[in-house]
Amino acid sequence: MTSRSRRRQAMGLLRAGRPVSARLAGWSLLEAGQTFLLGYALARALDVGFLAGNVRAGLLWLAAAGGGVVLGAYGTRRVYGVVADLVEPVRDRLVSGVVARGVREADRAALSGLTQQVEIARDTLAGLVMVSRSFVFAVGGALAGLCTLAPPLLLVVVPPLLAGLGLFAATLRPLARRQEAFLVADEALAGELGEMCPGLRDVTAAGAEQYAGTRAGERVDAEFRAARALARWSVVRVAALVVGGRMPLVLLLATAPWLLAHGVTAGALVGALAYVTQSLLPALQNLVHGLGTSGARLTVVLRRLHPPPNPGTGTGTGTPHETPDTPRSTTPRKVPGRRPDVGVPALALAAVSFAYGPASAPVLDCLDLCVPQGGHLAVVGPSGIGKSTLTAVAAGLLAPAHGQIRVCGHPVPGARAAGLRVLIPQEAYVSTGTLAENLGLLRPDPVPEPELLAAAAAVGLAPLLERLGGPDAPVRPAALSAGERQLIALTRAYLSPAPLALLDEATCHLDAEAEARAERAFAARPGGTLVVVAHRIASAGRAQRILVMDGPRTAYGTHQDLLRTCALYQDLAAPSQPPFAL
Repeated sequence: MTSRSRRRQAMGLLRAGRPVSARLAGWSLLEAGQTFLLGYALARALDVGFLAGNVRAGLLWLAAAGGGVVLGAYGTRRVYGVVADLVEPVRDRLVSGVVARGVREADRAALSGLTQQVEIARDTLAGLVMVSRSFVFAVGGALAGLCTLAPPLLLVVVPPLLAGLGLFAATLRPLARRQEAFLVADEALAGELGEMCPGLRDVTAAGAEQYAGTRAGERVDAEFRAARALARWSVVRVAALVVGGRMPLVLLLATAPWLLAHGVTAGALVGALAYVTQSLLPALQNLVHGLGTSGARLTVVLRRLHPPPNPGTGTGTGTPHETPDTPRSTTPRKVPGRRPDVGVPALALAAVSFAYGPASAPVLDCLDLCVPQGGHLAVVGPSGIGKSTLTAVAAGLLAPAHGQIRVCGHPVPGARAAGLRVLIPQEAYVSTGTLAENLGLLRPDPVPEPELLAAAAAVGLAPLLERLGGPDAPVRPAALSAGERQLIALTRAYLSPAPLALLDEATCHLDAEAEARAERAFAARPGGTLVVVAHRIASAGRAQRILVMDGPRTAYGTHQDLLRTCALYQDLAAPSQPPFAL
């Protein structure tokens, strides 16, 4: 829907509500009467009352002004009900259009339009009606009062008012475009960060930090440019407000001697000042800010509720609308793994310390750890003791306060180290696409089907692969269970060229048998090294070495050694412990 057709639709809706508009104008006249009495009664109270020595007349005119305030308040109260009668039919028309488009085009975004965007459009339209109506009747009442008091006052007030309105009108279109551009850029940045932040571990595990940072930086730069362009035009809007609202006040004061010399009374001059400061200036401020902000918001919402037609399909989706199930061409940058040098540890930590704040107790305190190539290490300890922190530090997600970390001899953080390790967090990331695309996400080239099927069989994904219909079957993440998503993420990591696999409770949604199968597959992976944060104590029994974390204190050894020497491990491995004690 074009802007012209949207205007025609809006005008059609308003024409259909002419009876309601007439009621709106009738009640608004009471507000205009209040505005008229504000300055006129004040002028009469001075001229025929207090300045003439007639206190009673002055008080009566002030009482008349107070009565006008009461009538205006009653009119405003009734106006709100009439505005609702005017806006609700517009809302109903929008709802009907959204529902019709959703049914006709199977548009999944229709629910958002039906629930949120229609309500925004209704509230914004109501606000615009109130602001515009208030401005028209306030200015009308004030100008009528000025003309009644002394026509020369119009020569001072009207020219700057018209100049300010003209300047503001000239900024409406460019300001609306820039306001819309800013809103679009802000929503794009929020959407990018909303997708990126929950998957920071996956970004780091895939070595896509630079790619993700570049995308986020582009969104930030775009919003900065849009905000700067909007600010430049906002200055013009402020200038319009100064010319139309402040300049009449200055001119009234500057021309006061001339006005008094040409028959304008002192009371009329004071009344004119009241009109400008209490009626014209507030009405112009509300109009400028209301139309400048709410008008652009209404334009954006209406464009989304009625998107332009696509010439190729005839549907109202000018650009493909991204939904949670829409594939995106944002595959993380893949860094090919390299065979580590013989004899170099797969993972080495030297005097590594880490705390979550300068005043916080250290989670890791001068930790030394060496995992040889082909090794299998299990990390155990009470919940919240820092096991996931250790994997995050090893993967480069968190920077240690002290110490050095190396993956296959390369410093962490670093691109080469990132390409030699893969992190599988507890929150498994699965994207829309085929199963083969998901499993080959960390490979520079498509995975040969025999290799893919062998990996699926080794990790335990084969039953799910068969149920979905094979490697080329489409995957809908929302239709998968948490355990199924973990199996896909595990198989993807298994196929990764990175020799070091860090499993951070990556099997927590699998049963004990499936967990054991996946861990054995990683331990037997040719050239692979496995570090697993154990979700069940049985994982420790399958490992070659075990790291027991107990705050800054650690214990290291085999299962049998720790049963003899470590009291905490004895408690964790006790048969009375529940299976999810770690």
